[in-house]
Amino acid sequence: MTDDFFLFPDIAMALRGLKVLELSGLAPVPFCGMLLADFGASVIRIDRPDDRQNARLDRLARGKRSISIDLKIPTGIEVFRRLSSTADVLIEPFRPGVMEKLGIGPDVLLHDNKRLVYTRVSGYGQDGPLAKKAGHDINYLSISGLLSMFGRSNEKPNAPINLAADFAGGGLLGAYAIMTALFERQTTKQGQVLDLSLSEGSAYVSSWMWTSRDLPMVWFGNQRGENLLDGGVHFYDTYETSDGLYMAVGAIEPQFYKQLLIGLGLDPNDDKHNQMNIHEMKTKFEELFKTKTQKEWTEIFNKLDACCTPVLNWNAAYKHEHNQERKNFLSTNQNQEKLAPLPAPRFSSSKLPTIDRPAPLSGEHTTEILREIGYTTENIDILIKENIVQNAQRSKSKL
Repeated sequence: MTDDFFLFPDIAMALRGLKVLELSGLAPVPFCGMLLADFGASVIRIDRPDDRQNARLDRLARGKRSISIDLKIPTGIEVFRRLSSTADVLIEPFRPGVMEKLGIGPDVLLHDNKRLVYTRVSGYGQDGPLAKKAGHDINYLSISGLLSMFGRSNEKPNAPINLAADFAGGGLLGAYAIMTALFERQTTKQGQVLDLSLSEGSAYVSSWMWTSRDLPMVWFGNQRGENLLDGGVHFYDTYETSDGLYMAVGAIEPQFYKQLLIGLGLDPNDDKHNQMNIHEMKTKFEELFKTKTQKEWTEIFNKLDACCTPVLNWNAAYKHEHNQERKNFLSTNQNQEKLAPLPAPRFSSSKLPTIDRPAPLSGEHTTEILREIGYTTENIDILIKENIVQNAQRSKSKL
């Protein structure tokens, strides 16, 4: 029985009963763990002793628990192996060889627990010339071929923050792979090792960028920024408004393009406004959009089906009436001023716990987790005294 059963006894969560260990890291691994936790899994983050930095930087830890273990000493490894023997999933963020050096590589842990799904998330995969090299999202995109596709014409490639590799090709794909392995485990009764390379993952989620190259209506040539979906056409781009904000235009189909022209005050029957008159119309659109504010354009296009919408910044998106009605963004009691998107998609019968679940302090749940795997109070006191594990307590507010 997982902790979620006790925290949310009336909620039939999709992944309730799934036990996940997440070794402390940043970006892809915490996101992968958060996705599983959001849908009901019991996720325990394994923190390093005296390392509060990762815990402070981790903004994807809601609903997880934390145990702090020193994995550089044999007794700490013993504690970890005992914990791992009860888990369904392990997610680790290290370069190849680190887990083996600690004595908790796949051979060891799968010997202890044959049903374990051992998920290895690294920049370049477990082998190959770059396997042990350091890198970040921009590097993984660069060798995947994807980075070369981002950016305006005649400008340098522009990385899309760290969305494509860390989150899409990393955490999200990792969660999907884990669920796939768990589904197969129902038949085989065996776990396995998942080798997730952020570089390969980012290429995989962009498969269409490769397989669509023979579509001349999408790719006009080999230059970025000169194609259908990368800013190369006037009817799929963003435009500045008179108040320095922007509108997004995606009027690809003729019926939507006609509505766009009507909204802009242009005659759809005038051949000069033809959809293929790309360069002249892009200049015309730039001029027209600067004649009104974003609010004014939004009011116009709300009445038309033109695929034209306001570009809302991260701190204003929640105010949009659609997002308000569907309650897509909520604040938490922990931070009323910070909004977070709700989990997606929405299930018709399975329920989700609230996002208003605090991130754990490093080692906040050490004692209770050790008790769950059979350690006595005396054992736990010794482990804490010898600094093999650390236990933190959340200060209680005074009312």
